[in-house]
Amino acid sequence: MLTGIFTFAIIVSVVGAILYGKKLVKNEKIDAVFGNPERAKGGIHWVVVGSSVLILSWLYFSWDIAKSFYPKSANELCQVGKVTDSLMSLKYLFPIEERQHKSTSIIQRENINLRAKIKEVTNHPTLSDLDKKIYLDLLEKTKFVLPSLTNPNLLEEKNTNRIIILTKEFSNDTYPPPLSPEEENKRLKALKKQTGWGTTGEEVPTLPESKSGLKFHTAAIELNEISDIFFEMRNHNPDYLRISEEIKTIANEYKDNLDDSQDLELGWIKDILKLNQRIEYASIFPPNALDKMEQSIRDFDDVQKKQQGNLKLIDAIFFPGGTILSSGPTCSEDGPGRWLPKPSDTFRIFADLLKPSVGFKYVPMIWYEMMGVNQIVGFILPDWIADAVPGKYPVHSEDGTVKPNFKSKVLNVVTGEFKAFKIPIPYGHIWDSFLRVFMGLTLGIIFGVPLGIFMGLNRFAKGFFDPLVELYRPVPPLAWAPLVITVFGIDNVGKVFLLFMVSFSIMIISARAGASGTQLSKIHAAHSLGASRWQILKNVIFPNSLPEILTGIRVAVGMCWGTLVAAEFLAGTTGIGFVENIARKYMQYEVIWITIFVMGMLGLLFDVTIRKIIDKTIPWRGKG
Repeated sequence: MLTGIFTFAIIVSVVGAILYGKKLVKNEKIDAVFGNPERAKGGIHWVVVGSSVLILSWLYFSWDIAKSFYPKSANELCQVGKVTDSLMSLKYLFPIEERQHKSTSIIQRENINLRAKIKEVTNHPTLSDLDKKIYLDLLEKTKFVLPSLTNPNLLEEKNTNRIIILTKEFSNDTYPPPLSPEEENKRLKALKKQTGWGTTGEEVPTLPESKSGLKFHTAAIELNEISDIFFEMRNHNPDYLRISEEIKTIANEYKDNLDDSQDLELGWIKDILKLNQRIEYASIFPPNALDKMEQSIRDFDDVQKKQQGNLKLIDAIFFPGGTILSSGPTCSEDGPGRWLPKPSDTFRIFADLLKPSVGFKYVPMIWYEMMGVNQIVGFILPDWIADAVPGKYPVHSEDGTVKPNFKSKVLNVVTGEFKAFKIPIPYGHIWDSFLRVFMGLTLGIIFGVPLGIFMGLNRFAKGFFDPLVELYRPVPPLAWAPLVITVFGIDNVGKVFLLFMVSFSIMIISARAGASGTQLSKIHAAHSLGASRWQILKNVIFPNSLPEILTGIRVAVGMCWGTLVAAEFLAGTTGIGFVENIARKYMQYEVIWITIFVMGMLGLLFDVTIRKIIDKTIPWRGKG
């Protein structure tokens, strides 16, 4: 219900935003020059349209719209799939979905095998004449087996009438006949235990939930019985049995008289026996003898398609790229609905992952915990501050007491051993990944930007550091990951250092390009006005480098996220990459898509923040 309302709201917002955009275009200045960056500003309504189309596509191709507006459609298509699956084995024997009768294709294949085998035996250079005579005699007898199976007078048709009766009853509203009270109560109890479409457990509920579904379910059961009886039929008439028995007797006697050195002869006789065995178990029937059976299957297929009614239209419109398929007693989604989780299920699972009581591997995706300020201070301040304070730490007295002094009190502060109020601190998989990216990126900016500017301004710095940077920069981060994690361990230090390596090289190149690209006329103008080197660096070179530096940060953010997920894949017990790796092992598609969505949103958050910084720090960009 909520998905339906949400879908309707999205459609309304798309239409409203498009109409607003058209109205806005009419009110704009007609003399606005093409290429003016001001024309690209604003346009929030188009953001609404783009986002809405994306969400609407997700709803549609994940079949969530079908689940919302037609919640029983999957169950009914499951029952239709059972009928289709039951008919498939029967259709396989006839030129309904195949090019020819199965009997015809088997006869063609085995005749080709017989001719090839006869030719091979006749022309074989090492076989004795006596062996050739035995083989050719057996092969000639086998040739008479096929005509004996295609005799139209020796076939018992047991199923034709039954499927004709089923076709007539299936089109009536009274089909299936009512169950006994006990069977009906049993069916209703089973229905109450059945989970819904898309919930954990069965992918698609298999027990019929509607009257139409019950009709197809019952017909599928009867079709399976018809199919089982039909495939048990063999046209093993007396002539066939006589010839077949002769072939087996002669072949077995010949095989028993062979010694261990006659591997070639043993192989030949086994091939002949296998050929006869294939014919024995094949479904070979006389020509035109099963026309009535074929027609009855066609008639039932037409009737069951008509009985689907609006379900065919629902399947065609609301199940793009696939449908619900049946395989034995189970049903499954076949198409984008299988690998593209439904938003309703995804956000429900995401809400559970946010709860501390559920989470993922006992850790929520993101939550908070109350932490004392003393613990935060103890984490931030290094212990050597207390060691640097003049004096000695207190020594216990003769009465066994320790009197604190100023130095010990400072130690208590830097180690967090004091009482303080508590504040909420975020924690969880998302927070851990966010901090790792933030710390790695920050360290890369702090060390990479000054070195990059230095390399852009100084000949020695460029010559000395450039080979070092270019030596490791082209190497993919994944190549460094095993080494870094081995050296620093699977803790946060290794992951942060790996992210630092990624952002460090990007920031060096960006800062160097910005510094070396500063217009010489601006530097000469600053010199002529009496500016010092520090003033030129601060007021000319660094502001001109900012566009390149901030663009480098945007690039580094994306690279850091990709590297982090790979690092958490290799080693880690928390983080978005860890969650995705575990979900991949257990084929939890909803959780995988949640991690992808979270990574995209966090990357977007970083990017939007950097855009705001760019707008505030370099408002002259594009206007000079």
